[in-house]
Amino acid sequence: MNCAISGEVPEEPVVSTKSGLLYEKRLIERHISDYGKCPVTGEPHTMDDIVAIKTGKIVKPKPLHTASIPGLLGTFQTEWDSLMLSNFALEQQLHTARQELSHALYQHDAACRVIARLKKERDESRQLLADAERQLPSVPEVTTANAAHSNGKRVAVDDGEQGPDAKKMRLGISTEVITELTDCNAALSQQRKKRQIPQTLASIDSLEKFTQLSSHPLHKTNKPGIFSMDILHSKDVIATGGIDTTAVLFDRPSGQILSTLTGHSKKVTSIKFVGDTNLVLTASSDKTVRIWGSSEDGNYGCRHTLKDHSAEVRAVTVHATNKYFVSASMDSTWCFYDLSSGLCLAKVTDDSEKVDYTAAAFHPDGLILGTGTAQSIVKIWDVKSQANVAKFGGHTGEITSVSFSENGYFLATAAQDGVRLWDLRKLKNFRTFDFPDANSVEFDHSGSYLGIAASDIRVFQTASVKAEWNPIKTLPDLSGTGKATCVKFGPDAKYIAVGSMDRNLRIFGLPGDENTEDSAQDS
Repeated sequence: MNCAISGEVPEEPVVSTKSGLLYEKRLIERHISDYGKCPVTGEPHTMDDIVAIKTGKIVKPKPLHTASIPGLLGTFQTEWDSLMLSNFALEQQLHTARQELSHALYQHDAACRVIARLKKERDESRQLLADAERQLPSVPEVTTANAAHSNGKRVAVDDGEQGPDAKKMRLGISTEVITELTDCNAALSQQRKKRQIPQTLASIDSLEKFTQLSSHPLHKTNKPGIFSMDILHSKDVIATGGIDTTAVLFDRPSGQILSTLTGHSKKVTSIKFVGDTNLVLTASSDKTVRIWGSSEDGNYGCRHTLKDHSAEVRAVTVHATNKYFVSASMDSTWCFYDLSSGLCLAKVTDDSEKVDYTAAAFHPDGLILGTGTAQSIVKIWDVKSQANVAKFGGHTGEITSVSFSENGYFLATAAQDGVRLWDLRKLKNFRTFDFPDANSVEFDHSGSYLGIAASDIRVFQTASVKAEWNPIKTLPDLSGTGKATCVKFGPDAKYIAVGSMDRNLRIFGLPGDENTEDSAQDS
């Protein structure tokens, strides 16, 4: 009888009490230890179900073909032939496996190419959509609700308010925009290396002789206070933002008000001219930013009202390309806008810590943004990646103003504890001016002078990190409020414009340089 597993006559035969089958003892023991069941019937088995059979010693007879040399040679030949056939079959299987693997790799490579092409088409579609959105013309709506007063005249304006859905649209800063910012940065950096102080710049001796030339009542008496200011040097026009919710454009040479911008419901916290264009930006405590433009008759109307912030907007700053701008808000975000369409391309917040933005300014080259916060921290951002790349601490109290020097190396920040100067190359504070409740700090366009507005107005000569920054002139706050809120240098620092907590814009300059009407007086 033969073993049910090997088919050979067993040397140590055993039998299963359950199936009655005969096995070689060593084979059935191994199978039960591995699987715990009968190899033929599949029934559960243990070694207790196996009974040994006592037999005499079995002598296996030798096959006839092994009894002679020719028989052995024939056996060897048969084994060799079997080995060769088995080897050939294995080679065939290996060849088939290689072909299947090659086909699978080709399919994977083709799928990767298809995915890459689809991604490229998706990015191109997004870019086309962004370009189309930026080029959409604004359609004016001439209605009673959005008609604004300018110089006592009603002018039709396009309010440009973004609806709830539009506010959520964030196209992102595209590759095309980043390229434009980078090219602008490269051009301005190259120009800065060749920059020279203009010969027409007012001298230190001239600044030492500055006195008040004129005072102009631009805002309402019931809510006095000029909170923000900017100067368009090419036309010598001064813009002021008031606590009375209006912004005023003032022609300094003639002493005339060019336009009064009405529409905000709360104080105007920041105002900026957009290069030499006819556009003006205003930010307000009413949580909005407005883009104003002039028509052919010189009257200004609101082209867009931007409602992307959920709290007071404290600052707007224009990029050097004059195509984009940033607004900073107390809602812990700053927004990057396309100026032509009024679309918010990116709304940035710092997830690492919650801060409320109170001031903002672009670096002269345009790839760095400086922001001040209510938490006494100054943050420096990479505009391309919207990443916070540096953080300055040391102030106490809210940061009220930030200003980059035209040389590109220095940053001045004002806060309740005074003014600090920072070296952007080494990212450290190298000088501090202790002026309590400093409200405004401003470098002149040449980077030669620094103005500080606090309880009075101080002018310093700029120097290097190690050299002293010598004081040039102290101008008194003639408003009687004890609080100068903003200071700006005129073209070539020929005059200094000061706003205070009363309604008057004051011009300081050399005696005899009055270009304004003599009738403008304090009120």
